[in-house]
Amino acid sequence: MSVFSNLFARSPFSPLQSHMEKVAACVDKVHEMFDAYRAGNHDKISKLADEISELEHAADLTKNEIRNNLPKGLFLAVNRGDLLEILSLQDDIADKAEDIGVLMTMKKIAPLEGMDAELQKFLDKNFEAVAEAHKIIREMDELLTTSFGGKEAEKVQEMIDHVAFLEHEADILQRDLSRKLYNMDDKFSYTSFTLWVGILQSIAALGNLSEKLANRVRMLLELK
Repeated sequence: MSVFSNLFARSPFSPLQSHMEKVAACVDKVHEMFDAYRAGNHDKISKLADEISELEHAADLTKNEIRNNLPKGLFLAVNRGDLLEILSLQDDIADKAEDIGVLMTMKKIAPLEGMDAELQKFLDKNFEAVAEAHKIIREMDELLTTSFGGKEAEKVQEMIDHVAFLEHEADILQRDLSRKLYNMDDKFSYTSFTLWVGILQSIAALGNLSEKLANRVRMLLELK
């Protein structure tokens, strides 16, 4: 029996939690990348982009192992399709983190002068949404033991609502940042302008995907 088969024997969520740990590590590196951006350390940005790519590849290997070892007809509490959908959303977060790494290394990006505070708030909201979604996945075993009900379900429901709130706040910040960026287009080259647009969209996708992941768990609660 494989390692993943053993994990599935204990809990249908253990392999997903293992995968989400790798996904969260990818996003943590994106956080470090923006610290390097603020310090003007382009070499470190490139190094971190390579590390994100390696972590995303490791997450992909874990994803493939889960798909290859996911038993059919074993679970009574959780549908196989539900697990695969959660896994796919987690995978999308890791992919988007890698996309950000690629974008940040396309060229030495021009700083967003006068927008540092807004950019940091925007980053923080999206990173927090990912972290909260990670916490929700960590709670899945406990949810299973309580048959997706009771105080534990109420707790997770509140966490899901918080992810939605964070994503909403991130959307507002993204609109403000984008408005300022479009009004500064004469201060950037075309490539720098379009690069920043892509970076902001990819960062926002982290929050959007986290909300989708949280809502997928919400669907499990509503089915019980």
